[in-house]
Amino acid sequence: MEINEKMIRQIIADVLKDFQLEEGAPQATKEVEIREGNLTLKEKGVAGVGTKRDEVVIALAPAFGKYQTKTIVNIPHDQVLREVIAGIEEEGLDFRIIRVTKSSDVAFVAHEAAKLSGSGIGIGIQSKGTTVIHQKDLAPLSNLELFPQAPLLDLETYRAIGKNAAKYAKGESPNPVPVRNDQMARPKFQAKAALLHIKETEHVVPNAKSVELEAIFS
Repeated sequence: MEINEKMIRQIIADVLKDFQLEEGAPQATKEVEIREGNLTLKEKGVAGVGTKRDEVVIALAPAFGKYQTKTIVNIPHDQVLREVIAGIEEEGLDFRIIRVTKSSDVAFVAHEAAKLSGSGIGIGIQSKGTTVIHQKDLAPLSNLELFPQAPLLDLETYRAIGKNAAKYAKGESPNPVPVRNDQMARPKFQAKAALLHIKETEHVVPNAKSVELEAIFS
């Protein structure tokens, strides 16, 4: 597929139209409980450092499930979260969910998860779907596994990410999660990805403490 200027302009116009429709609806910026579709995220206070060595912390970026509710390829956030949790539980481990609002960079979101995890292993997920598995004693811009091409991530991959994170938490050295590669994914989705990231970054609160969340699926 040839990506030309006309196509990029059309993508930008379509994305902007979607955001204008979303912004026309009221948003509960101060609500303690946020309900979107089949997912309710209930805030439980400041997230602390875990003491359980058999847990993986899942960190959601500022807009995940709150101001944005689906990935860049329209996978609902509730389904993404379900699969990551299922992968962790299949390995016999527990999980906690937090929201990180001090950064929209998935590397720093994931590193915060790892630092607060009793096992030292965390997963960070941006609203557009980009995901990282991190370890607390690594530098923020290093990681165990990075999944940068959000358009190519499906529910099977998110489940595998949860499983691998749990394996790292158990001290294992799993094979990296297999991912598809498509050289056209970046140019095709570049404009939309940039806009989604800008919208996520609008909800960053510098130096804010991370918040513990309870996910309620209906």
